Amino acid sequence: MPAAIQGRSGVRAEGSDLETNVKAIELRDLWRRYKQQGDARARERLVVTYSPLVKYVSGRMASGLPAHVEEADLISYGLVGLISAIERFDIEREIKFETYAITRIKGAIIDELRSLDWVPRSVRARAREIEKANSKLEHRLQRAPTDEEMSAELGITVDEFQDSLQQISTSTVAALDELWTVSDASGDQVSLLDTLQDPDAPDPATIMDATELKDRVADAIARLPEREKLVVALYYYENLTLREIGEVLGVTESRISQLHTKAVLRLRSRLATETDVLPG
Repeated sequence: MPAAIQGRSGVRAEGSDLETNVKAIELRDLWRRYKQQGDARARERLVVTYSPLVKYVSGRMASGLPAHVEEADLISYGLVGLISAIERFDIEREIKFETYAITRIKGAIIDELRSLDWVPRSVRARAREIEKANSKLEHRLQRAPTDEEMSAELGITVDEFQDSLQQISTSTVAALDELWTVSDASGDQVSLLDTLQDPDAPDPATIMDATELKDRVADAIARLPEREKLVVALYYYENLTLREIGEVLGVTESRISQLHTKAVLRLRSRLATETDVLPG
């Protein structure tokens, strides 16, 4: 009986591999037909095939946005980014399309949310105040300031400081992803990973800038307080949601949201003092 079970299991595994190979061949054919022949049907099939990427990115972004922002709207914005990615992708490049597309899907969603300009000026102003206070204290203390030190510098209570973080986290689209992008020759936002892995990148200066920025971001992350560093690692590298991180660390999603916002503001303030390429 065990042998029979193993045999059936082996058939399933082989079948699964075969199915994967068939899909890969079909995808290559779709890309060839679209890129070389301009086949509109192939383009439509590619959009349908990769549309789950939009759902994935939209779902992750929705978890950190205000309740009135509908995930359906984010999906709509993200589809624009996906279509743009399909149209611009060079099938000769040495990167996976998924890596390339996710950056543009995120970018399209962020661009659309920014264009709506629904973030209150007071929230934007408070975020800038926190960044400046953090930069000032880090320079003076030579370490990351505590909530109590930040509150004293801002002239508010610790509760008011944490309330501000919550307001910022639920009112803005500021995210670490923005620190990992540079502009290419056409003005498009390209992930550092895209730029660094493209052996045919036409602008060596752009690669050097991207490498330097990536090193600075990595160094800034390494100097974060341990809990904030862990949140960044789980969210951006392990792809957990804020709610899932809260379950892992045994705290509320709201608290994780505050930690994430603090980490991003710290990183932005550090990079603002070291480079002029920080997104606005």
